[in-house]
Amino acid sequence: MGAVPAQALACRIWSPPDVYGVRGYSGKRLRRVRQPCPFLRRHMNKSDLRKAIRITRKMFVNKRFSLDISLPDWLIVAAQPAACVAGYVTNGQEPDVLPWLAILAETGSSLALPHIAARTDPMAFRSWHHGARLHPAPFGFSQPSAQSPAARPDIILTPLVGFDRSGNRLGQGAGHYDRAFSTFPNALRIGIAWSVQAIDAIPADPWDMPLDAVITESETITMPNSRLTGKMSQ
Repeated sequence: MGAVPAQALACRIWSPPDVYGVRGYSGKRLRRVRQPCPFLRRHMNKSDLRKAIRITRKMFVNKRFSLDISLPDWLIVAAQPAACVAGYVTNGQEPDVLPWLAILAETGSSLALPHIAARTDPMAFRSWHHGARLHPAPFGFSQPSAQSPAARPDIILTPLVGFDRSGNRLGQGAGHYDRAFSTFPNALRIGIAWSVQAIDAIPADPWDMPLDAVITESETITMPNSRLTGKMSQ
């Protein structure tokens, strides 16, 4: 069966593989993958939180043959008229928003994707047309050409490692989205994640800028001080 990660076992976020029919196991004893335990949330720093939530996310995605998140109608409405929507190219177990960008382009939105010239450089957004060629980025993801025009997004779709219902987000740890949010403070900040990435509370730093909403496969979570109030058509 293989070794169980110590963090996952201690925090009860590990679920055994499919062992129906194996002697000594019963279907009643199988447990669902759960969110990190209260001990994890209270006593672990952001780096350890990232490791534990990534374990949960990987198990969640690997247990499903087909998993995606539908583009909410309210996001199409919020992107009108002709807003610039910045998405991202999925990396690992992140939800894929490129199909969303194709739909938003058809409804009149312009598109942008993150661009990083070097690991120590701040993240910029560059214009992109759906289906246009992408190029390798320093962190292993794909991005538009360096010659693509700079973009000023009105809506930023951001991948998350974790989030809470107060609008705090846990990113990859490099601070690229934190600086991008500061550069474009008027852009709506929409997190994209799987529901299992939610935890009760994420430690917030003074420079953190809260999300307006998080979209998961099961719901849209509008944050307490969201600027989306009045823009959503449920």
